Amino acid sequence: MKLWPFKVIPGSGDKPIIIVNYKGEEKQFAAEEISSMVLTKMREIAEAYLSSSIKNAVVTVPTYFNDSQRHAMKDAGIIVGLNVMPIINEPTTVVIAYGLDKKARSFGEKNVFIFDLDRGTFDVSLLKIEEGIFEVKATAGDTHLGGEDFDNRMVNHFVQECKRKNKKDIRGNPRALRRLRTACERAKRTLSSTAQATIEIDSLYEGIDFYMSITRAQFEKLNMDLFRKCMELVEKCLRDTKMDKSIVHDVVLVGGSTRIPKVQQFLQDFFNEKELCKSINPDEVFAYVTVVQAAILSGEGNEKLQDFWMSPQFHLAWKSPVYEGERTRTRDNNLLGKLELSGIPPAHRGVPQINVCFDIDANGILNISTEDKTTGQKNKITITNDKGKLSKEEIEKMVQEAEKYKSEHEEHEKKVEAKNAHENYAYNMRNTIKDDKISSKLSAADKKKIQDAIEEAIQWLDGNQLAEADEFEDKMKELEDICNPIITKMYQGASGDMGGGSIDEDAPATGRSGAGPKIEKVD
Repeated sequence: MKLWPFKVIPGSGDKPIIIVNYKGEEKQFAAEEISSMVLTKMREIAEAYLSSSIKNAVVTVPTYFNDSQRHAMKDAGIIVGLNVMPIINEPTTVVIAYGLDKKARSFGEKNVFIFDLDRGTFDVSLLKIEEGIFEVKATAGDTHLGGEDFDNRMVNHFVQECKRKNKKDIRGNPRALRRLRTACERAKRTLSSTAQATIEIDSLYEGIDFYMSITRAQFEKLNMDLFRKCMELVEKCLRDTKMDKSIVHDVVLVGGSTRIPKVQQFLQDFFNEKELCKSINPDEVFAYVTVVQAAILSGEGNEKLQDFWMSPQFHLAWKSPVYEGERTRTRDNNLLGKLELSGIPPAHRGVPQINVCFDIDANGILNISTEDKTTGQKNKITITNDKGKLSKEEIEKMVQEAEKYKSEHEEHEKKVEAKNAHENYAYNMRNTIKDDKISSKLSAADKKKIQDAIEEAIQWLDGNQLAEADEFEDKMKELEDICNPIITKMYQGASGDMGGGSIDEDAPATGRSGAGPKIEKVD
């Protein structure tokens, strides 16, 4: 967290709140809002490609996500107006992507080990596939271990090198750290395919240019303890199932960080040189099959029935707390809610029999129903665990804020396009009149008039980077009104001098798509 360019503070209910600077003001966002912004961007990309609106989303989550985390993902979808369809466990999607479920039908029972090392998290799962049923035998992982940690090791290494060589500590400069982190991430990817990578950053801090190289061996040494920690969790997962690694049929790699050669080497050595499943882009495995509904959750094995007998005599109601977790002591687990069934006829001890059904729906969320088998009375219980979840009012507020940020983003895009168009035109025109073929055909007065207008426009642009879109458009029209008539007159004169001949096709264009430096879209 020390290396992040933003702050995280505890909010109400000890929920993490992200603080960022937006338009010079400090803004606070819940994790659900950040997720909703990611969903918004993904929807924009998909809608642009499909040329149609998108109202539904399929979301995958790690197996270990609890009830609150799954609800948070649904809340993020609601904030941006998306209907989050069945939430699918990630190991299930991986198995389907590689067609391992079909192989299991052909060859019988199959044990599949999923190794998911992503940017921010690491988790492993062992699945047993038999007769179309996916059973998660065990999971293990670390929600604070991933590619970002490898980046951090490189950042710390280069910060120390910069301090040693230049006597400068860049830790207090978030912008410099962000630029260094971006360069380190690029270098990490490069080291997956080459033995050495170079980091070059112009004017990183106080005018100092940063230039250093790192080898794959150095990178592996910096992160060796993290790689070994990954393997410790692999061993833990197998220990939990009491399964020998020799009867694991397939090992599947998921997540961009599984491209690191040392990670693959450790994993292959552990599983006795077994060939790793990595033919599908590890960054796209989950997207590969998110359109598939969580069919196994609606089939056999999605319900668990249990009968209870009431111990006290003549009680008219039955209550029982429901906990989530695997700890031996009840108090060490997470309380989801309390079951209640009232209106039970008075009876002797052990006579009232309560049937409780635990049902996992297509989103992997727990629903519970109860039935008094003596009277046939039924009651469906709604688990209300608000810890860590957003209230309806909070979600509605975030929906409104998401709409506000969307309109502001569109305005910003429009402003950037208008600014870039103005810059392109001004610089193209300056290059045009510098060309000898054009300059020689302009009168001194016309040439000076254009030069003065261009310099005035460029000065205005330099001093008004935060102007509104209509201001950029108005200023560009003023410049066009001065330059275009002169250039048009020059071409017409040249055409007349040549007796109606053609205009020199090599002459630079004067419009918005002419020669000159390419001005890229910037924030």
